[in-house]
Amino acid sequence: MDDIDRAALARTWRQALATGGIERTDTSADSRRLSGLVDQLAAALDAEPFDATVGVGVGAALWAADFTDPMVPILSAPVLHALAEGSAHPDAGVRLGGLLAGLGQGHQRKVDEVNEQDARFRVLFDSTGVAIAIGDTDGILVDANPALADMIGIPVEHLRGISVYDFAHPDDRDTIRTLLYEKLVPAGEGTVTLDQRLVRADGSIGWMTFAITYVRGSHGRPDCLLAIGADVTERHLLQEELHRQARHDPLTGLPNRRFLLERIEELITDADVDARTGLCFADLDHFKHVNDHYGHRVGDRVLSEAADRLYRAVHESGCFVCRLGGDEFVALIEPPTDGDKVSLFADRMLAAFDEPVVVDGIEIEISASIGTVVTSLAHADAESLLDAADTGLRNAKRNSKGRWVMHTQPPFE
Repeated sequence: MDDIDRAALARTWRQALATGGIERTDTSADSRRLSGLVDQLAAALDAEPFDATVGVGVGAALWAADFTDPMVPILSAPVLHALAEGSAHPDAGVRLGGLLAGLGQGHQRKVDEVNEQDARFRVLFDSTGVAIAIGDTDGILVDANPALADMIGIPVEHLRGISVYDFAHPDDRDTIRTLLYEKLVPAGEGTVTLDQRLVRADGSIGWMTFAITYVRGSHGRPDCLLAIGADVTERHLLQEELHRQARHDPLTGLPNRRFLLERIEELITDADVDARTGLCFADLDHFKHVNDHYGHRVGDRVLSEAADRLYRAVHESGCFVCRLGGDEFVALIEPPTDGDKVSLFADRMLAAFDEPVVVDGIEIEISASIGTVVTSLAHADAESLLDAADTGLRNAKRNSKGRWVMHTQPPFE
C-alpha cells in the first residue's frame, strides 16, 4: 500500500469514527494523527520479526489523541482490514488480526486506567473534609462532594444543576461575577481566591474560602471550574469579635474612643461641603468622691448606670454615644445638625441624672458637666473636634457643675 492509499485509508478511518457518533472538531489534525498510526500498522504487517504489541501502542495512542469512546476499536477494525489487502506478506491477515487485538487491548487498558483513577478520585472526592465543587463555565454545579453539601445543608443530589449564586450571599454576587466571569473564565486559565459568605439552607450565614481553578477539558470533556474550599465561619466570627472588642468599652459596652474617632473620620470623608456636626462631651461631677467613699466596685456600677442613662436619653434620636474612659462620655450628633439640636441633646443628657443612682440600696446623687461644639466638617479632623468639645467641658466645670457650655469653634482651615 503506497502513501496515497494510506492517506486515503486514514480519511476513511476518520469518517468511520465520525459515523459511529464520535464527534470531533479538528478533522485535519485527526487525519494527520490517524495517518501516522496507519503507517505504524502497515510497517508492522511486513516487519520481521512480527511484533503484535505495535497494535497495543496504536490503541493507547488513539486514546491519548482523545479518541476515548469504547466503540473506537470496533469501528476501526472493518476499515483497517484494507491494510491486509494491500500487503504482500502471506500472513498479512493473521498478523492484522493480532494487531487489531492489540489495538483493542491498548485502548481498553487506557480506559481501565482512567476508570481506576476516577474511582480513586471518587473515594477521595466523597471522603475528604475539604469542600469540592465542579461547575461549568456558566457557574452551574456539575458535581459536589458531601463536605460542601454538609456546609450548605443541602443534599449532594440537590446541589447538582444549581447555580453558585443560589447559595451565595446577595451582597457577594457582584464580586463573584467579577472574579469568575470577567477575569478567570475569559482568560481560560489560572486560579482565583474567593472569600465569600454563603446562605445555608436554614437561612443562617456562614463564610467559606475557595480556590477556583479553570480546568481545560480533555478526552472529550468540556472546560470546567474546580473549586476547593473550607468553612472559615469560626475565623470570621473571631475576627468580628476582636474587631468589636477593640472598639467597645468592656465595662459599659459603649463604643470607645477609637470607634468614635473612626466614625468622625467617616463623617468627614462623606460629608457635603456645608455639613455640620455636633459633640456633647460629658464628665461626671465629683466622681472621684464616689470611688473614694464607696469603692471601685460601686464606682463601676455607677459608671454602667450612667452609660445606660445617657444611651437611653439620646440614642433613639440617632446619636452615637461612647465612653472615652474614666467618667468621660461623648455623644456625637451626626449631620444635619445645628446649635438648637445640640442644645436639646445636652439638656437631655443632663436630665438623665435627675434621679439618684441606686447601688445595693444606696442612693448616690450624681450630675454631669457638658461641653458642646457645633462645627463644619469641611477640613476638620476628629481629634480637633474632641479638643473643641473638651474646651467647652472645662469652661462648664470652671464656672459651676451640672450645666453645659457651648464652645465656639472657628472653621477649620
